[in-house]
Amino acid sequence: MKIDAEMLEVFTRELTLCRVKSGETVVVLTADDEWQDHAQAFMAAAERLGASTFNLNVRRAQANAVGVQGRHPLVGNTLALNTLKSASMVIDMVGLLFSREQAEIQAAGARVLRVMEPFHVLKQMFPTEDLARRVEYAKGLLEKAGRMRITSDAGTDVTYKLGQYPVISEYGYTHEAGRWDHFPSGFAFTQGDDGGVEGRVVLQPGDILCAFKQYVQSPITLEIRQGMVVEITGEGTDAELIKSYIDSFNDPRAYAISHIGWGLNEKARWFQFSVTRQLAQEHVMNALSFYGNVLFSLGPNLELGGTNDTACHLDLPMRRCNLWLDDVQILREGDVVHPEMRVEVSP
Repeated sequence: MKIDAEMLEVFTRELTLCRVKSGETVVVLTADDEWQDHAQAFMAAAERLGASTFNLNVRRAQANAVGVQGRHPLVGNTLALNTLKSASMVIDMVGLLFSREQAEIQAAGARVLRVMEPFHVLKQMFPTEDLARRVEYAKGLLEKAGRMRITSDAGTDVTYKLGQYPVISEYGYTHEAGRWDHFPSGFAFTQGDDGGVEGRVVLQPGDILCAFKQYVQSPITLEIRQGMVVEITGEGTDAELIKSYIDSFNDPRAYAISHIGWGLNEKARWFQFSVTRQLAQEHVMNALSFYGNVLFSLGPNLELGGTNDTACHLDLPMRRCNLWLDDVQILREGDVVHPEMRVEVSP
């Protein structure tokens, strides 16, 4: 397969940020014929940097289709799992997130980089050391905080008790043993304490329903008690769409509050789904990472060490929110106001 020269250069820069070097083994994990151009370019880039590399390709059955969290082709595949656990670095193009298998690979010391976006998005949102600095600063604040409060003019007023779960930072590359990241990305997040999330979230037009790759058209109100959504209401079809989707999994744990954080990548585009012509190929990293969003979510928490492994996961990035950690304001109406995380963003 012919390797695109620009892709090779970008992926070499990415693996340089990941400190790939001679003596390491980089395994590129793919399924079927997905992302083969990316896989070949990543292997060529790894070789450029002196690493040994190969492609581990598995078959994707219908039961572990893309978009179903924690269900993937490594389940029950001991040989493949052991191979990945012995690697220095795994480039995941299958989607191991929210799975016990990914946790095992990380625990074995392999760093994991998830890559599931087309090349134009990887270029557009390419990580920087300054982004990493700001995201790590956000992580530090979250680790010290005991309480997060989020409000909005639309009616959101929800409080998270913090401290039970760890904090995860995503800025687009990883060079530490056992650390996972997503190329591209740009946010920090944690999980509210079990039973410790109370209040109301109001999704307003322009917020994003990532599972459907579309924008909210009419307000949706989610009432939250002891870490669970107990009621979803709204006059339009959006509220029924969310409720029907969650109920289709036949798992009450899908109503659990999952991770919470905020976006810091000034290169990410809130409007991406409105302008792209490649929705089928694109994942949702623009939506999750755009500067100043509140990344509210429902569903599993295995990634943070919890026990909820429901297959239903809903990321619901919200705009124009205010966010405080204890008494420190981080966001004001969707703008990052904390000086250590703020950058000037062109309108």
